[in-house]
Amino acid sequence: QVLLVESGGASVQAGGSLRLSCSASGFTYNSGTMVWFRHTPGKEREGVALLNGRYGNTLYANSVRGRFTVSLDHAKNTLYLQMNNLKSEDTAMYYCAAANRFFGYLPGPNQCPYWGQGTQVTVSS
Repeated sequence: QVLLVESGGASVQAGGSLRLSCSASGFTYNSGTMVWFRHTPGKEREGVALLNGRYGNTLYANSVRGRFTVSLDHAKNTLYLQMNNLKSEDTAMYYCAAANRFFGYLPGPNQCPYWGQGTQVTVSS
């Protein structure tokens, strides 16, 4: 059974930084992909960062490229999302998701069967 648990969400001011964590169990990293999504009420869930568990390559949404960095600590079975220079439009519930396949693009939410419960990020201007 795959279990994903996010943490690290908080309220910060614009220009600040946060690091989100996703503790994973039951998921074999080198056979799949982990993705950070975010969701704001009234909008579709958006994939913002992807990490290929086998090769370590990453993909980012245009809206966060250059500000967000996704990384994986294999020893701790933990995925991270370092978010710098936060903007008010980054305010959302952030979710960690996983799939037992590889993507060459940011997948849609329906393509990831495993999800955490989410962690809230609020950025005030």
